[in-house]
Amino acid sequence: MKIKVIIHEAEEGGYWAEVPAIPGCATQGETFDELLENIYEAVEGCLSVDLKDVVMSKKDKVMEIAV
Repeated sequence: MKIKVIIHEAEEGGYWAEVPAIPGCATQGETFDELLENIYEAVEGCLSVDLKDVVMSKKDKVMEIAV
């Protein structure tokens, strides 16, 4: 899966990034390399779901897919 990320230079120094396809998914970093590390964590966190709040029957299954 490829996701577009918009990278901004922060006025106070460093960078911040947002992921338009995932509302509310944003992060920052003091360096470009730190920003790249943080954006992967941010996307993973925004896409992860806590299954404890999901109601499932015994016939339901959970799958992880890669796209």
